[in-house]
Amino acid sequence: MSTPPREPPGPGGGPAWSWDPSLYAGSAAHYALGRVPYPPELAGELARALPLDGSGVLLDVGCGPGSLTLLLAPHVALAVGVDADEAMLAEAARLAAQQGVRNVRWRHLRAEDLPADLPAPRLVTFAQSFHWVDRPRVAAAVRAALVPGGALVHVSATTHEGVDSRDEGGPGAGGPGAPAHPRPPRRAVDALVRRHLGPRRRAGRGVLTSGTPGGEDEVYRAAGFSGPQRLHLPGREVERSAEQVAASVYSLSSSAPHLFGERLGAFDRELRALLAAAAPRGRFTERVGPVVLSIWR
Repeated sequence: MSTPPREPPGPGGGPAWSWDPSLYAGSAAHYALGRVPYPPELAGELARALPLDGSGVLLDVGCGPGSLTLLLAPHVALAVGVDADEAMLAEAARLAAQQGVRNVRWRHLRAEDLPADLPAPRLVTFAQSFHWVDRPRVAAAVRAALVPGGALVHVSATTHEGVDSRDEGGPGAGGPGAPAHPRPPRRAVDALVRRHLGPRRRAGRGVLTSGTPGGEDEVYRAAGFSGPQRLHLPGREVERSAEQVAASVYSLSSSAPHLFGERLGAFDRELRALLAAAAPRGRFTERVGPVVLSIWR
């Protein structure tokens, strides 16, 4: 009998949290709708910097519904998306078929199981996913798996909400430079989530007492990577529907649908009413922050 994979330490360094399969349970259907897509120019910037010429293998670790995998797939021979959530992979496969992307494969694996039986990658990406894994173990495994001359790219971004969403400064369209629509009432949404789920941030069956960790530069260097080379893509203003904003709430591990249990219906009704009161026409404006690509070799 094989030994089960070791559980990574809690992202915040504390004992209150360990990974479990329910982390994003029920979120897959909301993720692609609720998260603002990465800017299209990300692929071109990365292709020029590495460079990517249509050859080699991309391994996107913690790929979710393939948000980055599908964007980068045209620049490699084969893109492999790996995720621990089967529903996320099913959504990724659906979106790949919808977009006609054929050079992708999806594998149900935890990052701690790498390299498994996957082909050696030329490029490995972590897009808003590295903080969920046993970082030293996974970074070392990726370093060993990369082909000579390969690179790891760490994508830093906030895609579920805008950088100005917590200002809640009025209805918008109020003068020169004002947004065309109201900003989503994120503080009020947070308060609603806390009222239903309690004050501590939930994550799967546990809680995150200290939040998710930073300091990934030190982890990558300790694993033998050199760098980073950083690419910055500017933020941009986006228009979002009330449905997209609601989906963004359910796309978070801290407010994944399963956490509400039998209270989900009541929460959803209150959430929709809150959004309708904030924007009677059902449209919001958010300014999403910059995307930072850190390239490690």
